[in-house]
Parts: sequence; structure tokens; C-alpha cells
Amino acid sequence: MENEYTITIFSENKTGVLSRVIGIITRRKINMDSISASKSAIKGIHKIIIVIKVTETQVRKICAQIDKQIDVFKAFYYDNSDLVYQEIALYKVPTEAFYQGDTVENLVRKYDAKILRIEKKYIVIEKTGHQEETEALLEELEQVGIYEFIRSGRVAIVKPMERLNTYLKKRNIA
Repeated sequence: MENEYTITIFSENKTGVLSRVIGIITRRKINMDSISASKSAIKGIHKIIIVIKVTETQVRKICAQIDKQIDVFKAFYYDNSDLVYQEIALYKVPTEAFYQGDTVENLVRKYDAKILRIEKKYIVIEKTGHQEETEALLEELEQVGIYEFIRSGRVAIVKPMERLNTYLKKRNIA
């Protein structure tokens, strides 16, 4: 049975690592729902986060192949119950939408969003939350008009203490 898994990959910040990791997943014809990358808490190690919907057997095989890549320290996979995660979404709506009653203002409050920028022609709204929340706000804003929408990839922290530290100590790397 397919479930949503978050793969966290710890690697050196080298050209081509992300491309090779993406290639491993796309060769299997698996769609990535989200991808993000940044430095990690460990100096010199970067973290790539990818969200996919697959079986546990598939995610295990993907992580094993990613682990074999040069410049990759380790890949782990988690289900959503093991993570604290968020995404950020930005919405550009026409300023006129605010003049037509308090619908947009009520949506901003309802979804615990905030207004980032007010311009003559548009207003930028920010919503941080899970994908379902950012999509729900998008659907409601589409009813009043929207110019642009963008959502980041998932950022996540693992609830149990990070397994990378344990792995590095066993390998005498840290």
C-alpha cells in the first residue's frame, strides 16, 4: 500500500548531488510532491527533503540507492507521524478584493495567515502550514481572484533525536 514518506538526505554541498538523487527517483517513474534543500545543523552537511507517495519497500530501496551515491552521507525515510513539518505559501491577490467587503480579511484570519505586502494593485498574503491548509486557502482565494500562488517544499524536523549523529559516530566521522 502506498503512503506518503519524507526522505531526508544528508550530503556534502557538491554540484550534482541533487541531480543524481532526483534521477534515482524519476527513473522509477515516481512523482515528487515536494523537495527542499538547505544546510543542516551539522557544519559542512546539507539536508535535502523529498516527499513521495510509494510503498515502504520502494522507499527502502530508494534510500539504499541514494546511500550509495558519492557525496551522500546517509538517507533516512519517515512517515508523517515521525515529523514536525511545515510549508510556506504566498498568494498575490488584487487589492480590489479587499474593497469588496470583508471576505478576504476574514479568510486571512480564518487561516491564520498574514499580510506581507500591500501595493496599489496587489496584496501579498503568507500562510505557513501543511499542504492541505495552504491548498484550502488557495481554493477560497480563487473565488475572489488571485494573481499568483507559490508554495515551498516541505521543511521538516524529525521528532526522535536525529539518527545522523548516531550514524556518524558509529562510522567515526563525527
